[in-house]
Amino acid sequence: MPRPLTLHNRPQKVLDAIATANAALSDDDRQAKYAKLAESPYRFFRGTNHLYWDDVWHDWRFALFGGLPETQTWLQGDAHAYNFGAYGHHDDAVRYGMDDFDDALISDYQYDLWRLAISLVLDARENVELSRKGTRKALKALVESYHDELAGHARGEVPEAVTLETAKGTLAPFLEKVSRKQSRAKMLEKWTQLTDEGRNFAERPGKLARLPAPLASQLRKAIEEEYRHTLVKAHTPTDEAHFRVKDMARRLDAGTGSLGLERFYVLIEGGRDHEHDDVILDVKQQTPPEGWRLMNAAEKRAWRAAFPHEGARHAAALCAIAEHPDPYLGWLHLDKAVFSVRERSPFKEDFPTYKLDGAKPYRKLVKQWGRILAREHLRGARALHPDDPARFARCVCERVDGRLDHFVEVISLLAVSYADCVSQDYRTFVESLDDLAKPPAS
Repeated sequence: MPRPLTLHNRPQKVLDAIATANAALSDDDRQAKYAKLAESPYRFFRGTNHLYWDDVWHDWRFALFGGLPETQTWLQGDAHAYNFGAYGHHDDAVRYGMDDFDDALISDYQYDLWRLAISLVLDARENVELSRKGTRKALKALVESYHDELAGHARGEVPEAVTLETAKGTLAPFLEKVSRKQSRAKMLEKWTQLTDEGRNFAERPGKLARLPAPLASQLRKAIEEEYRHTLVKAHTPTDEAHFRVKDMARRLDAGTGSLGLERFYVLIEGGRDHEHDDVILDVKQQTPPEGWRLMNAAEKRAWRAAFPHEGARHAAALCAIAEHPDPYLGWLHLDKAVFSVRERSPFKEDFPTYKLDGAKPYRKLVKQWGRILAREHLRGARALHPDDPARFARCVCERVDGRLDHFVEVISLLAVSYADCVSQDYRTFVESLDDLAKPPAS
């Protein structure tokens, strides 16, 4: 049989991309990550963001409703249904939105909207068991609510947050339950213990591990010296006693796509005169967002001129997009690796979509996703263009004007078709799992 001249081979491309993306992981971390990817098509999609970006980076459909400098904003970069959730920080107010900005970058809004739409299809199939018709209606609700939110801010109005006080529909009882069952005190009780020497991290096998002495010394120094000088919020307390390190631990088995990256919990003194005594900092290794790999040389130079390292990029993104940026936000370096630093949220909970009873409640939730994503894009665009905060909303709405039905149709067809492709890629992965799990050849 003659050799194919174009070498098109989707299964091999998928397997090669996964192997390359995870080549630097230890054997144990690689096996743990592959086990998570093998759980379901949706979990596979969440853990292979690199495949999505490879597939859509130069997609011609961007030109239909965007593809312009004016339709760019800060993106979440890994938008999917389970990147929405309850969260809260120093003010102990519970909010609902996206709170993970490890893959954030500046680019066309459709990268986020498409990825969220695809995840909706996968989630609807896996957790809600919607019919095709029900899924199509949910997609229509998502896209229309995104557009409607932009249209409602075409004069540059500041978008509001989704809080316990403003939440609607199924989100209201969800946030009320999170507020009732979770708190800073309960978080400390879960992760720490009080001994004769004071508070330190509890024994949590499989979740936390002690650090070797040299690494512990290096991390302590970075927290107490470099990190304090990177704090983004001007009102953050910067006295040395506030940031005195009480204990440190390695965080294990967290996330899917980020599994294998270094992550630490650091317990600091915090304020002594109020309930924020003892604060857990989440110190997470940052790598370039998936879109970085695909930029040309000129784009990468411009990117590095704006963001000298990934800690600065992560902090800039969170300040731009988040409804309520964390006052502990900063970064530090350990050897050549850069780490983001944030307060660990006392309120962390995904909305359990599998508990929704039918298509109508799901559509109501999906409408909230569309509005929240639009608000994050609006805030991101406002940070990029403070002199014209309405520019992004105005331009996107002009591109969609008179063609909203077509806008919905294009995204819906793409989302359903790409979800089918994800399921196909997932089967390829599962069938080849034994070969992939072998250590890469040296």
